[in-house]
Amino acid sequence: MAKKKPSGDRSGSGKEKTDASERGAGRGEAAQGAGKRPSAGAPRPREPEAALNETADESQQSEDQAARQEAGVDREAPPAAAAPGTEDLERAVSDLQDQLLRKQAEFENFRKRMVRDREDGIRYANQMLLLDLISVIDDFERAIASAQESQDFAAFHSGVVLIEKQLTSMLESKWGLRRFDSVGEEFDPDKHQAIALEESAEAKRPTVNADYQKGYFYHDRVLRPAKVKVAQPVVSAEAESETEDSQGE
Repeated sequence: MAKKKPSGDRSGSGKEKTDASERGAGRGEAAQGAGKRPSAGAPRPREPEAALNETADESQQSEDQAARQEAGVDREAPPAAAAPGTEDLERAVSDLQDQLLRKQAEFENFRKRMVRDREDGIRYANQMLLLDLISVIDDFERAIASAQESQDFAAFHSGVVLIEKQLTSMLESKWGLRRFDSVGEEFDPDKHQAIALEESAEAKRPTVNADYQKGYFYHDRVLRPAKVKVAQPVVSAEAESETEDSQGE
């Protein structure tokens, strides 16, 4: 005969079955929930507007790249390395700039020196002339001293005349200053300054008959005209009437 199992055993096995079925149902629900919810690492679906913008950007980039390739220019290319001779060129440019600055300074110094030399030349142009005049002054001082000691007027006069001749000869030979006489010459307004007039029956044309102040030439130019008295020819009555008639016509 078969032995019957205790009732307690049956109740326990039934309970275990119930627990197992509940666990299976819970796992099924969890699996369904997992299928419905997106995982954390999965990409989210893109919105239509963002997708359109990205497509436009990609097409614009493609067009820009094609244009750069056609033009032979790559904007994103790294800058070209410096040429091997760039440093030498920069050094040469620096040297040329230094030379230019030095030349400018030298030219400015030369210009200032030329201006100073010209001013000095104008200021001391008469140095040699003054040296010659100093020697004449020395002669006058010796003549005056000799006259004071001897009280000889004739010797003093002859000494002064000699000094005057030496002075005029020196000025003419070394400096081109020449004195001219005017008495007996025809009146020349370029050489003569008439300060007095008189009629003379002997004069056929205006003639200088007195020289009040000598005139001088400086080389071939009149330095100072002579102050003279001019003798004019006598005008007859007939000549005066003819002159008046010609002026009236």
